Order: sequence, then C-alpha cells, then structure tokens
Amino acid sequence: MKCRKCGNKAILYMRQHRLALCRDHYIDWFIGQTEKTIGRFKMFKKDESILVAISGGKDSLTLWDVLLTLGYKATGLYIDLGINMAALSYSKTSMDMIEKFRSSRGYPPLHVEKIQKSLGATIPEITHTIRRYKDKPCSVCGLIKRHEMNRIAIRNGFPVIATGHNLDDEGAVLFQNVLQWQTDYLRRQYPILTEEDGLVRKVKPLCRFYERETAAYALIRGIEYIYDECPFSVGASSIFYKEILNSMEEKRPGIKLQFYLSFIKARKEGRLFPEGQSRPELNKCKMCGQPTSSPDYCSFCRLKLQIQKEHVNK
Repeated sequence: MKCRKCGNKAILYMRQHRLALCRDHYIDWFIGQTEKTIGRFKMFKKDESILVAISGGKDSLTLWDVLLTLGYKATGLYIDLGINMAALSYSKTSMDMIEKFRSSRGYPPLHVEKIQKSLGATIPEITHTIRRYKDKPCSVCGLIKRHEMNRIAIRNGFPVIATGHNLDDEGAVLFQNVLQWQTDYLRRQYPILTEEDGLVRKVKPLCRFYERETAAYALIRGIEYIYDECPFSVGASSIFYKEILNSMEEKRPGIKLQFYLSFIKARKEGRLFPEGQSRPELNKCKMCGQPTSSPDYCSFCRLKLQIQKEHVNK
C-alpha cells in the first residue's frame, strides 16, 4: 500500500480514516492532528506552562514528545505509586524508562512525587491494609493521582494538566458510564475540564487517537516505554469494555471514533443534560484545602487519616 501524500510505501493504514501514510507523513499527520485538537477545544496557549502526567507508557511519553516538538512549555510529572513487588518492580521500571527517554532527548527535568511520602503508604500497602480497596486498586490509584496532580500543579504554578488518555481509554469509560447511566461522570467527561476555584484545568490532547496510533508514533520515534500492564490492573472493568469495543470496531471500522465524537458533539450542543443543572457545591477540605463535595475532608485526606489509624493500631 502506498502513502497518500507521497506515493512511497505506507507503514500504517487507518481503516477508520481510509488513510495510508509513510513514516515521515505519519509523524506529520499525528503532530498536526494533536495541534488541531488543542486548538479546537482551546486547551492551552503557547505561553502557558503545562504539567504533563507521565506514567512511562506509550501514551504519556508520546504526548510529552509531541508537545515539546510543537514548542509548548511542557514539564513532566511522575507520581511514584510504590508498586515494587518481588515479581515486578513496576514503578521503578517505569521511572527508569521515563528518565532514559528524557535524558536521551535532552528534555526538561521531571517532577517526581512519591505517595509514600505524601500519603504514608504505597498502593500495595493500601490494598493489603484497607479492606474497601482490596478489590479496587484502580479506584484508589485514580483518587490519589487526581489529588496529587492538582496539588502539585497549584504548588508549582501550572495552570493546566495534560494527560495521555487516548480514544480507547475514553471510549471504554464512556461505554461503561452510558450502560450504567452515571450522569455525574458523563457530565465531567470531555477533552477539557475548565479550571474552577481550587481545581486546575485538565486536558486530553490525544483523545481522538486510537491506541494503535499512539503506539505507532512511539515506535517510529524510537520511544521506549514500559510494555507490561500494571500488575493491579488485572480484571479491571476498563479492559472488559475495551474488548467489547474492539470487537465492534473489527466489524465496523470507525465505530469507536463515531461513538466518542457523537457524544462530544451532543454534550457541546447541550443536548445531554438539563440546562441550569449545576454541579454539587464544593467545599474546602479541612486538612489539605483542596475542593471536595464533602463537608469536612476530601477522599484523599480521609484515606490518609485511615492509613494513619491503621498504622497506630498495628
């Protein structure tokens, strides 16, 4: 198959776009599409400092690479969750991958935050000690990351946080929330969440790319990333919904993109939620000061207090 742009041999054919591109034109297309998404949703400006959440996987490293290539002031943030069991030092391996990537390209130094320091326990310790999270490691992980990303962005003066969520991620979450009619979650699902009092703006510049497209970019650009899945993700509901959507995509190419973009359009046009229906009023957490719907402590600080209590009882 030949590249549509130059006629040379294509390295990737995207069925949903009916588009075949060679190595160089694929990179140009990917970067161009990212910039279009940034502009279409007015995610951030050239003079704004961006905090990029880096995990060591293909999506986050690809996002960081693209933003710096486009000339944005993008600084990486790695949250060390302490997932270092005997069989797999997942967090350490991830950090090593990120540092190798950063140093090889001469990119800016990375912000590194250890939850052991800020929370008093690692993810394995939390799931082992606190019963409610024993079977929900992804839930507590998400809770911690959201709190820490916002805290670190505010502390260091970053007006925006960028994450590497791709179309497969967004489609799976959307599918799950629609099936369960989780309207509160649906209301918050969008390529950009604008800043509010105490909450930094959050954006997803790669939300329109299929997972295989970000993987192709990483491969072509020589980006080494951690291939292993997080050991705590086994049995995660998101994987189940991704498999269903992949099966649908196989029979109807482009259905994932159509599903997601149709939702975005309906949400943008105000066809999903009653006009004037507001979000719950937010209070300031009595412990950390971050916004929370709770009258006293946010979920992160309640977890922190519970960890302290468990340690005292030992």
